[in-house]
Amino acid sequence: MPGPIPNHSSNLSRERDANRGNRIDLAKGESRNSKPYNAPRDWHKSARQIWDSAAESGQCDFYQQSDWAVLYSLCEDFDTYKRAGRPSAQMATVLYQQLGNLLMTEGDRRRVHVELHDPEAETESAAVIAIADYERELSG
Repeated sequence: MPGPIPNHSSNLSRERDANRGNRIDLAKGESRNSKPYNAPRDWHKSARQIWDSAAESGQCDFYQQSDWAVLYSLCEDFDTYKRAGRPSAQMATVLYQQLGNLLMTEGDRRRVHVELHDPEAETESAAVIAIADYERELSG
């Protein structure tokens, strides 16, 4: 989706701002379990960092096996690009564009309205806290 990066939903001034415009209905399918392939240890350091960071990042929650296959191929191409004696600017443009299609950066994710949030801190319920206080009083 071309254009400026949309604001994060927490930065919108009103609820209706998030729902503005003619939004098309989503086509939905069933998500399947997927996992990253084992990447070669001899990849160029930058290709390996891209692969490892993708496997540890939140956007991979949305990846399917086909996404991992595309990323694997891109990392192989990135390895070749980085090892080339005279790297091509055109090749770099294509590689980074394709990484963007896999939502590798915050800006890429915002453009397609995907937000990653920090996990919520687990809070104990009032009942659990009350029981713990009661046990402390009994043990005294």
